[in-house]
This record gives sequence, structure tokens and C-alpha cells, in this order.
Amino acid sequence: MITRDQSALLAPVERDLRLDLFRGIGLWMIFLDHIPHDVVAWLTLRNYGFSDAAEFFVFISGYLVGWIYGPIVAGGWFLAALKRLWRRALEMYVAHIMLFLLFTAQIARTARRFDNPMYEHEFNVFNFLSHPDELIGQAILLKYKPVNLDVLPLYITLVFASPFIVWCLVRRPNLTLVASAVLYVLSRWFDWNVASYPPGTTWYFNPFCWQLMFVFAAWCGIGQIEKVATWVWSRAAMALAAAWLVFALLIVMTWHLPALEALIPKWMIKAIYPIDKTDLDMLRFTHFLALAIWVTYFVSRKWRARHVTWLRPVILCGQHSLPIFCLGVFLSFSAHWILTQYTKGVWEQLAVSAVGIVIMIGAAWLLDRAERVPNLFVKVTEVEEADTALDRAPAEAPARP
Repeated sequence: MITRDQSALLAPVERDLRLDLFRGIGLWMIFLDHIPHDVVAWLTLRNYGFSDAAEFFVFISGYLVGWIYGPIVAGGWFLAALKRLWRRALEMYVAHIMLFLLFTAQIARTARRFDNPMYEHEFNVFNFLSHPDELIGQAILLKYKPVNLDVLPLYITLVFASPFIVWCLVRRPNLTLVASAVLYVLSRWFDWNVASYPPGTTWYFNPFCWQLMFVFAAWCGIGQIEKVATWVWSRAAMALAAAWLVFALLIVMTWHLPALEALIPKWMIKAIYPIDKTDLDMLRFTHFLALAIWVTYFVSRKWRARHVTWLRPVILCGQHSLPIFCLGVFLSFSAHWILTQYTKGVWEQLAVSAVGIVIMIGAAWLLDRAERVPNLFVKVTEVEEADTALDRAPAEAPARP
């Protein structure tokens, strides 16, 4: 029989549509940011602050891991959580390899058809086309990655390690967070990173540094943020966060308006540059936290607007983030070659950006409809499956969805 505590763990988790909304926005931003010189990309976060969609995704992924799997691990079902998370990591790995092969084929075909080798060099696939036998092995090991395919290996690594991260967070949450911060400092101090290909290069997203964002998000997801909520959303903290957002905006504006750069003191320029994305510079990390403080203040879990019809398309994209991300990579390259081969006019930029987003929405809608198709071959009810699993062994019980 299922006890009351076990039923609570097996019960479906109420979906937080805010996370799907922000993940969908992040997918759209990634698509637009991957189109060079696209006027619509001015709507994305990277033009107004230090952080961008990468921080969005890593934080949301870490938060969901802590929120969903924290109670499962705390309930003694570590192996169930490990099985579910490693299966997800495997799905992402397979998606990355398939995306790599199809994306490389897309670039190679475009370069030959239009007799323009620029694409091969611009997207770092020239070496692969010259030595596919060697580069396929490097791609399988996640060492060789064309441009725009750097982020999935980071997610695969973090999700693979997440069962152990959650296990530590459940038992010693604050100590685990401190250990994560120490690893971040050491990796920056000693230049730790994962070797990439060609030799002498490293991963664009350093997992030893980006794990800090993931672990902090999981720390929040298991409920630790609620213990310091009074301080986080205090007037002093929110005022400091607002000041930091304004400062970041002013600095970023100097990148677009060179005349403003003369107003920045030289000592400040030396202090803040370079703002390193590979090693998750603290300016990026703190900018995202400042933004998150204000966003969560206005967009609470009971935010009524999350159910409005006009937000449904972006939420759908966020609910199917992996396939929509892969599709967005193809669409961004397609938009790039259209603008390169034909015209780069403003109206054309608006058109390819709008069409790409519409295609992403259509694909998300189809995926959502496919999930709603009933399974005609259900052998036992969900309750019977849960009873059977619990009778076998607690460690084999199904993870909470």
C-alpha cells in the first residue's frame, strides 16, 4: 500500500508556467542572437545588460532539478532520481549528436550550392569537412563543436552531475553551495576547463564555472531561498539590484555608442573588462541575480497573466525546450544565409525573424498536440504501477513527474 508521504512524492508537480514562459523567451532570444546583424536582435537581453539567455537556461534548469528531485532524493529514492536524470542527459546527448550531423550537413550543402566557403569557416565546420573521420570521434567525445552548438554539452554535463548535486544539497545545502563557490574560484584562478578540439582550445562554456549558477539555482529550488526571502526582497536589496541594472545598462550602451565610452573612467574600464562569458564573469552572474530579484517580485507564482492567451505561444515553446532549441539553430542559420545571399534590408530582417519564430511556435504546438494523443495500450492504472514499484524496492519507485 502507498502511504500518505509516498503518495505526496508520487503526485504530479504543479507546473510553474513562469519557468516555461521565461524559457520560451530565452529560446526566442537565442534564435535572434544567432542571426548576425539582425535588427530584431536589439530586443534581446544582451543589448541591455551583462547577462543573456544562457544564464536564463542554466538557472531554470538548475531550479527545476532542485524543485522536482529534491523531495525525491530526500525521500530516499536517490536511484530513481539518478535514473530519470541520466536518461534526460542521454536524450540531450543524442539530440546534440543528431543536431551536429544535420547542422554540419546543412552548412556544407549551402556552401556548395552557393559556392561560398565563408559558411564553412564562419561556423567552424571546415576542418570537419576536410577530416570527417577524425572529427566525428571528437564530436562524439563532445570536444569538437561547430559555432552555436556549445551550450548543449554544458547542459549534458550539469544534468549528468545533478543527482549527486541534489544529494549533497538535501543533506548540507549551505555547505554544498559554498563548495560550488570554491570550485568556481579555483577554476578561474588555475584556468581549469575541459579540453576541446583542435588541441589547445577549451569549451566555450566552462562547466567548472557555470556549475555555480546551476548549483545556486538548485539551492533555491529545494526551498533554501525562502529562508532568506525577507532579505532578498527587502527595500535595500531591491534598491541595490536596481542600481546594478542601471549601471550595467550604461556600460553596455557604451558598446553601441562610442561617444559614451569617454565618460567611463579608465580605472573602471580596467576593473570590469574583460566581461568573460566562458568563465561566467561575476558581472554577468550578479546582473542576472539583480534581474531575477525584480522579475520574481512582479511575476509571482500566482501571477494571473500567465494564463492569458497571447502568452500561450511562448509558453508552449518553453515546455518543449530541447526540440525547439535544435530547430532554432537550423532556423537561425537559414535566416543568416538568406540575408547573406540576397539582401540585408530591415524589412527582410524583420521577415526572416518573424517567420522563424512562427515556425518555432508551430512546431511547439504540434509537439503539444502529439503529447495529448492517448495511449491505447495502457496495461495497468497509474496507481497499480506505483504499488508494484513500491513493493519491489523503494529505490526503484518511479520519480515524481
